[in-house]
Amino acid sequence: MDKEIDAKNISQAVISRLPRYFRYLGELKDSNVERISSQELSEMMKVTASQIRQDFNNFGGFGQQGYGYRVNYLYDEIGKILGLNKTHHLIIVGAGNLGQALANYMNFERRGFHFKGIFDSNEQLHGKKIRDMYVQPMENLESFVKDNDIDIAVLTIPKTSAVAVAEELVGYGVKAFWNFAHVDLNVPKEIVVESVHLSDSLLKLSYNINRKENEDEE
Repeated sequence: MDKEIDAKNISQAVISRLPRYFRYLGELKDSNVERISSQELSEMMKVTASQIRQDFNNFGGFGQQGYGYRVNYLYDEIGKILGLNKTHHLIIVGAGNLGQALANYMNFERRGFHFKGIFDSNEQLHGKKIRDMYVQPMENLESFVKDNDIDIAVLTIPKTSAVAVAEELVGYGVKAFWNFAHVDLNVPKEIVVESVHLSDSLLKLSYNINRKENEDEE
């Protein structure tokens, strides 16, 4: 991108929409669509055209009036904003059902996220092969993180142990966490944390179902 972006002034609401833009543009790219207008994108995504233009203007704007957006270019530029032009090395801590499901999801690697190892405190899981990795004991964490340049840890462990494990991993050099444990991590402010609470999403769904039912009754 030609213009310097002041990331501090970009709202979380805008940032939260970027992955969705990226996904839709990827589908357009795969369909060999070369150009799209904000109005056409609006109809696909159910977001107003003015909102789309405002969002993109946060990053300098990517289109021309009456000309629309070049799909490949916009896809690549949003990918750069999302940091997808870089490679990240991840470990998973917690080899239960969720941890195994994440390890087996191949699409992450297409985005530059490479799982290097998976760990668990349960001795019965040690040595279990998950895709091309073997579950390792927690005692191997320090040497593995340092030897494999791990920058992201995925936590799929109970909240009772997540805080202590996160603090341990920060000490080993991990810079970011994808946190599925239902607890806030006690890490320095320079450490990036993205927490995912699956039950929160389900409760949001329940709320919207309830609201829709109430509207239908009125």
